[in-house]
Amino acid sequence: MSSPAQVVRDLMSLLADGDSDAAIALLGEDVEWRNTGLPTVRGRDRVGGLLRDMVKRGIGFEVRMHHLAADGDIVLTDRTDVLRYGRFETAFWVCGTFQVRDGQVVLWDDHYSEANFLAASLKGAAQALLPGRR
Repeated sequence: MSSPAQVVRDLMSLLADGDSDAAIALLGEDVEWRNTGLPTVRGRDRVGGLLRDMVKRGIGFEVRMHHLAADGDIVLTDRTDVLRYGRFETAFWVCGTFQVRDGQVVLWDDHYSEANFLAASLKGAAQALLPGRR
């Protein structure tokens, strides 16, 4: 069985590759996905549905991992997440807390500054509108 740190690395990598089915397989049946300012999503089916929908809609995802630390079944990430849709791209800092039990993520709690996300999104929108960009 993979270490909790490896499970989180694999989850992020699979999501970045657009392999939502393989990523969903790493989620526990009772997973909780929390994002700053958004409602908590509970259960593999609901979280999986959101992840599949992102891929279906053509929303690209990239993770730039800066630091990852693990203590037992808890994994902390310091990273930049990048979301893409057509010519639009936003990159923003995220601190994630994961709990891994029996090789599956049972808690995925992402914290980020809403102001930083908004600023990055406005920058992405402005760049998408400029001629000659992607």
